[in-house]
Amino acid sequence: MKYIVVTGGVVSGLGKGVTISSMGRMLQGCGLRVTSIKIDPYLNVDAGTMSPFEHGETYVLNDGGETDLDLGNYERFLSISLTSDHNITTGKVYRKVIGKERRGDYLGKTVQVVPHITNEIQEWIEEVAYVPVDDQGNRHWDAVDENGVSTSKPSNDDDVRVADICLIEVGGTVGDIESSVFLEALRQFQFRVGPSNFCLTFVSLVPIMGEEQKTKPTQHGVRDLRSVGLSPTVIFCRCREVLEESTKSKIASFCHVDGPSCVLSVHDVSNVYHVPLLLMEQNLHRILAEKLQLSSIPQLEGRLDLAMNGLEEKATMWNLCEGSVANEKVLAMLANGQEDLDTLGGISRSMIDWARMAFKLDGFQESVKIVIVGKYTGLQDSYLSVIKSLKDVPLYPIQHASMAVERKLDLIWVEAGHLENDFENDSGGEEEYNEAWDKMKSADGVVVPGGFGTRGFNGKVAAAKFCRENSVPYLGICLGFQAMVVEYSRNMLGWEDANSTEFDEETKHPVVIFMPEIDKENMGGTMRLGSRNTAFTHATHDDGSTSIAQIMYKNATIVSERHRHRYEVNPEKVDEIHKAGLKFVGRDETGTRMEIAELPRSKHPYYVGCQYHPEFKSRPLNPSPPFHGLLLAACGMLDEYATSKSK
Repeated sequence: MKYIVVTGGVVSGLGKGVTISSMGRMLQGCGLRVTSIKIDPYLNVDAGTMSPFEHGETYVLNDGGETDLDLGNYERFLSISLTSDHNITTGKVYRKVIGKERRGDYLGKTVQVVPHITNEIQEWIEEVAYVPVDDQGNRHWDAVDENGVSTSKPSNDDDVRVADICLIEVGGTVGDIESSVFLEALRQFQFRVGPSNFCLTFVSLVPIMGEEQKTKPTQHGVRDLRSVGLSPTVIFCRCREVLEESTKSKIASFCHVDGPSCVLSVHDVSNVYHVPLLLMEQNLHRILAEKLQLSSIPQLEGRLDLAMNGLEEKATMWNLCEGSVANEKVLAMLANGQEDLDTLGGISRSMIDWARMAFKLDGFQESVKIVIVGKYTGLQDSYLSVIKSLKDVPLYPIQHASMAVERKLDLIWVEAGHLENDFENDSGGEEEYNEAWDKMKSADGVVVPGGFGTRGFNGKVAAAKFCRENSVPYLGICLGFQAMVVEYSRNMLGWEDANSTEFDEETKHPVVIFMPEIDKENMGGTMRLGSRNTAFTHATHDDGSTSIAQIMYKNATIVSERHRHRYEVNPEKVDEIHKAGLKFVGRDETGTRMEIAELPRSKHPYYVGCQYHPEFKSRPLNPSPPFHGLLLAACGMLDEYATSKSK
């Protein structure tokens, strides 16, 4: 096993997650199998109880792990399926060590940070690095057949073998007190695995003051890193502009790396999918291959392709390192790339396919306007997976979101609370109220994502009502799905006080209730979490049409998606709501837990809600069906698409 570690200095938020994901995607293009680990130095056991304002989005894995949003970057870029153990936190490590001490595993020894905590971290890394991370669990459909029997590939399939390279991201910045124990563990780890199996990299900031690129922050960051016994092989420099050669030379000279070629410019590019190409253009794959001695590994013979099927020599045509953009010649050059589909889910790992995707995205002219109605709109990281699932750009087997309709995505943010009548009546609220509704009226489609708490819920209900009455394509996720049910119950069934017991425990019409098996006392890890199956039990509507949700899932009978919720549609109210016209087409295996609701297309172009979070399984090269359907409807293409898929 080879290990590549990414650390960061100067400031947080430089993009270590995108950098490590891009590095992994580039290595996959060379024929290597990769896995990834994120180290978060905070004392929390996981990210599940953190506020989105504090930490951004909580990303949910197949096994129900609530993790940092960087794991979402890894899964999307690398088409892998990680576990909760791939997210190491200080809380998890200390909990495990203290548990061993309580059992007497240390035989009376004094338990200390060194060696017990540092050894635990090293052992955790080594153990998790060998966990297979194939993407079978991330396929939206055909995970099981109609009888609930798994249709996964046998374990000897190429993609379920152990990875060749483990990528490790250390959260925070070098010099933080809380991350010092992890850096010490990695210092020891480099000797444990040997120099040819360990490569350390460093992400830093190169600010521009006046017209000069400043190197001092990077020098200080590397000095702090070297002070704990770690020296980087490669330095990634984040900068608004392309790094000048003189800047590279100065950093190389003062930071103890093997020449300017090991100082890489990671400057602003037109879209994030260019970053793997940018790293490849600067020969990162060959630097890593030399450091890790990849060419000498017998198991990689016939699989390692540093030329990436000829893409390496073509990189001079686009010159991302010089800040150029795509043109017709580049797209024409990429048009004849390898188009063999990976055997797992139709995912291609060809870098030519990836390059074609990245450059094609630059060329879109027409746009589609999608409104996101949420309560954390001031921090867009709170809805990062929703944004990604709308913006990610797959090539095949089925085109996704904006790429599918060949449109630029114009995202409009609306604070849910601003749509409420009570807000209009507040002092000074009328202007923001009118502005919010003007945005709603201009939308081609609307997404109401998940959330917790009463603030803004009635605004989400108002958004659902507006979209239903005005035939605006609508996708409700988790709480947005529940808002659909509440709105329909109030306005179509006449249950004026219909509500969720999360917001009104005394309502006479509790259409959404607390799930009976959920722990009411403890918050962390107690929700209904992870991948669960949904069956299309009522997929044929009264008018004979097929559920649009099932069509978008390629007419599958059972689908698997990730969940994160404590409340559900009240089973006692389901029949009345269903008969009134809001069809619960998808339900869990027992048939009592509602998963997908929709209006027939004869009533509405696209009005779909799901209790689960489809955005967590959206991939650049593998689409999220509900989001794909929303974009098709928003562009007026859904009927044609549905007809073609129904044949």
